[in-house]
Amino acid sequence: MTRQIPEDIGDHRFDLIVIGAGINGAGIARDAAMRGLDVLLLDKGDISAGTTQWATRLIHGGLRYLEYYEIHLVRESLAEREKLLHIAPHLVKPLRFVVPIYERSKRGPGMIRLGMIGYDALSFDKSVPNHKMLSREEALEHYPGLNPEGLLGAATYYDGQVEYAERIAVENAISAREHGTTVLTYAEVKRLLFDEDGGLPSVSGVEFEDHLGGGTYTAHAPVTVNVAGPWVDRVLSGSGEFGVDEAPEGEEGHPDQMIGGTKGSHLIVDPFPGAPSDALYVEARRDGRPYFIVPWNGRYLIGTTDFRYKDDLDYVSADDDEISYLLEETNAVIPDANLTRDDVLYTYSGVRPLPFKPEGSESSITRSHVVYDHATGKSAAGGRLTVEGAGPRADGLISIVGGKLTTYRNLGRQTVDVVFKKLGRQAPRSRTDKVPLPGGATQDFAAFSADFKATSGLTDELAERLLKVYGVLAPEVLEIAGEDPSLRLPLSPSPTVENGIIGAEVIYAFEREMAQTLADVLLRRTMAGLGPRVGLDVDEAAAEVAVKHLGWNEERAEREVEDYRKYIERYRPKEMREREAAGA
Repeated sequence: MTRQIPEDIGDHRFDLIVIGAGINGAGIARDAAMRGLDVLLLDKGDISAGTTQWATRLIHGGLRYLEYYEIHLVRESLAEREKLLHIAPHLVKPLRFVVPIYERSKRGPGMIRLGMIGYDALSFDKSVPNHKMLSREEALEHYPGLNPEGLLGAATYYDGQVEYAERIAVENAISAREHGTTVLTYAEVKRLLFDEDGGLPSVSGVEFEDHLGGGTYTAHAPVTVNVAGPWVDRVLSGSGEFGVDEAPEGEEGHPDQMIGGTKGSHLIVDPFPGAPSDALYVEARRDGRPYFIVPWNGRYLIGTTDFRYKDDLDYVSADDDEISYLLEETNAVIPDANLTRDDVLYTYSGVRPLPFKPEGSESSITRSHVVYDHATGKSAAGGRLTVEGAGPRADGLISIVGGKLTTYRNLGRQTVDVVFKKLGRQAPRSRTDKVPLPGGATQDFAAFSADFKATSGLTDELAERLLKVYGVLAPEVLEIAGEDPSLRLPLSPSPTVENGIIGAEVIYAFEREMAQTLADVLLRRTMAGLGPRVGLDVDEAAAEVAVKHLGWNEERAEREVEDYRKYIERYRPKEMREREAAGA
């Protein structure tokens, strides 16, 4: 159901406007709303439709950050990892990693052991096991697929995984809305509004365009947070004479540029010969860059790359060189894999919103975030921005540079503390470290899951899927089915835990989770679009559910399917290649 812009939005005075509904924007909105602020959350697309859905899907402490002496970031990340394991137990799970150590590796067994000891020490409050060092023989016994040539040993340790990173952002946005936030997706901020009183100009609100219903609107608040990820500079470039000029695509950045994004690409493949039972953290032969081979969603996720990116932020796709690089490196560390381009089910790519740094290696760019106060031209929290005077000098405006999926909650806490200072109000204590996300609101998720499987009337496979996606909200999804048993049936002719979406989920996504399009439903609510066939086996059936139960006409259903298929072309899916080859 299409959301409506409140008629009086231009007359209403919010406390805070948040631009960007990725994980950081949704997290900021939730924290602010839980502390009593009147919040407006805007995004030019859907919730989590940018960098959040392009992540490597790890909740990790950043082991490699130790190399760059970012001890504070490692400690922050490890502490946040532990909090997320507790507030989102349905989405965030412990995951064991293995680091094979070769003669060619930049760091030998002694250095790796030292790093592991430091990692354990910095995660003193963790609920997962400490690291273990393995001899060469032990490494090959536990991970027989590893290339034995030059292998010295290995180290194992634990971090976390969030298979459906999109759901973390969605649930933050849902919680924010439950606490009073006005959430408007497909509402693109075109420019910031300024008040001038002879001194430093002050941002008084935004002008935004409704991409669904049409029309241009204004909204007002004393504080605006620009957390648009890679698009931070684009938001600022619409600020008239106060704005920063956005660098033309393919050219070097403007001196005031804040974001210098790097591109990361991933491959999804079926299980393959020699595939590890745990996640592999590997140093690439070609350039020494670290990458992962991770069990994920019933398959394997391989990535990521890390290259400076200056092209279209709205259409990012893995290129042939990146695909070849990841395949070659995987085959080098697991010789029996013999992966080829034809084994790639699909790819996905995104841009990290890192601080602008025109020189040096991409891996040396800090992953720490910056809460940048445009009134002072300095960081109000987080790391130190290297670009002096970036963006417009104005009061009432904060821009977020950087920000990891793992540390989103702490970034939100820091940002809202700054907002309260700007409002001249005493900040209540943040509670997002204690209050679970909606799908995690139970004292014993394992017991809840067992009871749901026993009473849902679904097969274990379908029940498990609902629990993975919705957590304790799974019964609400089934309630949508009501007296219509067809809504409890999977839409795919070959349902699995990964793609076994049932009809009730489509209705739930639109009615309860702010979905506006079929792509929202498949890619960022039900997660069926991340299955091996990227949702092409259920897209038409899902659209027909909307026709039958949500009032869509056939014309809209066809258009939504067409739009979805056009969107996922950037994933370069095998299913689409095979259909084209067959003339389908």
